[in-house]
Amino acid sequence: MAAPMLRGCCLARRGALACVDGGSRHGRGAAIGCRSSGKRGQSSVAQQPLITAQKSGKGEHKWAAVVGLEIHAQISSNSKLFSGSQVQFAAPPNSLVSFFDASLPGTLPVLNRRCVEAAVMTGLALKCHINKKSLFDRKHYFYADLPAGYQITQQRLPIAVNGSLEYSVCVGKKRSQVITRTARIKQIQLEQDSGKSLHDELRSQTLIDLNRAGVGLLEVVLEPDMSCGEEAATAVRELQLILQALGTSQANMAEGQLRVDANISVHHPGEPLGVRTEVKNLNSARFLARAIDSEIERQINELENGREILNETRSFDCKLGCTIPMRDKEGKQDYRFMPEPNLPPLLLYDTASLPPGADPQQVINIDRIREQLPELPSETREQLVQQYGMLPEHSFTILNEVGLLEFFQNVIKETRAEPKKVTSWILNNFLGFLKQQNLAVNESPVTPSALAELLNLLDRKAISSSAAKQVFEELWRSKGKTPSQIVSEKQLELMQDGEALDQVCLAVMEEHPQVVLAMKRGNPRAINKLIGLVRKATLSRADPTVIKEILEKKLSS
Repeated sequence: MAAPMLRGCCLARRGALACVDGGSRHGRGAAIGCRSSGKRGQSSVAQQPLITAQKSGKGEHKWAAVVGLEIHAQISSNSKLFSGSQVQFAAPPNSLVSFFDASLPGTLPVLNRRCVEAAVMTGLALKCHINKKSLFDRKHYFYADLPAGYQITQQRLPIAVNGSLEYSVCVGKKRSQVITRTARIKQIQLEQDSGKSLHDELRSQTLIDLNRAGVGLLEVVLEPDMSCGEEAATAVRELQLILQALGTSQANMAEGQLRVDANISVHHPGEPLGVRTEVKNLNSARFLARAIDSEIERQINELENGREILNETRSFDCKLGCTIPMRDKEGKQDYRFMPEPNLPPLLLYDTASLPPGADPQQVINIDRIREQLPELPSETREQLVQQYGMLPEHSFTILNEVGLLEFFQNVIKETRAEPKKVTSWILNNFLGFLKQQNLAVNESPVTPSALAELLNLLDRKAISSSAAKQVFEELWRSKGKTPSQIVSEKQLELMQDGEALDQVCLAVMEEHPQVVLAMKRGNPRAINKLIGLVRKATLSRADPTVIKEILEKKLSS
């Protein structure tokens, strides 16, 4: 890259993976729905689900909703986009502000190499065309948390264009059918974040924290190819996973590292698109889905009651469960876009166009970054299905919970149990306990080694399934104990003495002649009752399968 000069920035990458299942979600009292009925690989442009509303007394009126997204992801970098100030969450207010961030006269921007590389890598992962020449622009607007009075962005010629984001939704009664949809990506651009306004209502003051001012952002603009809240939330979740896998953004929505603006409109199928509204600053997938569905419902109600939709910016009130007006929508002319005079064009190269003798620290090679692309979430899910015989919907769940994939892989390494049994235990037992206690995977008292040891005991039939569940519950309560210690303390080992078990079965049959008679008469429930009585007599230390074999043998003799 000839110009501008690049400032290096080192980074420790983080690669957590997750995913979310799609489906329809109704807003509170909403008469809307999202029907996902398409073929694998089919773009949502070709077949958009309809949003339907029932108008009292006049039959059903179908509406089509159109949803586009603008997603701002904070780049994982140790310093800001155009200054050397450190990037750190929850630092003391105004403690990470350089002269340039405060927009003092005479300061000039120096482009962060790491941010450019992150943008290129993200564009390649999303199948974008990488522009070898991109430009920076000034976007003017006047807020207290924007000291320069403008934001440096890439309006005219962004770094990446014309990509696509594939995401899958699970549909059907058992959510076992996986449908792949595609949202087109219009562009990916680099831009700087603004500061943060903190409103003190008690003192009627607004305080300004400029720590965030100048932090590097990737703005990913999705075309309006979605049609309901849950579909949009699924697409955002998939993008979040991709960014985390690449290490280009930690994409932690709770820390404001991933923020979404949704553009929403409704219209009758076959008619021109309706007037759109923009819902700003949605910082969780759940709120995103609720906000979009709520705004769709509001627009339908407005139109069916003879009112007009205003081209405006709105926000989502999570307590009220609806969107509320913020301001009239500003047109592009209001921002007075102009070329950034202090930054020359950003030039990138591939192997074929690389100048001979170019300084590697001042040149970014697109092909070299392409070679460094890691495994993406879709590839990980496919590998889980092929390698472990996992159901597709289970692969989504494994990736959906942060840290669960690594937990699963560590258990697999240390156990002799079948992968399907490991999957079942993790999804049904382990994940169930986590949700009951509202814990993350990394907060679990049950380690992968402990679960692997428990599954090994079960696999070699040292304990029964019911005993294994008792041990698991005890592992959850008694941190530090191993499964073998718990089995020994509670005497949960299966009886290995066949003759002793034979005598117990015989004693139970003699004590319950009526049950034995019912069994001889063909009552299928009688055998289960006898098995239960034998297990009770052995304190659940006998294998039900072995008990059944002994009882059937004695009854037939």
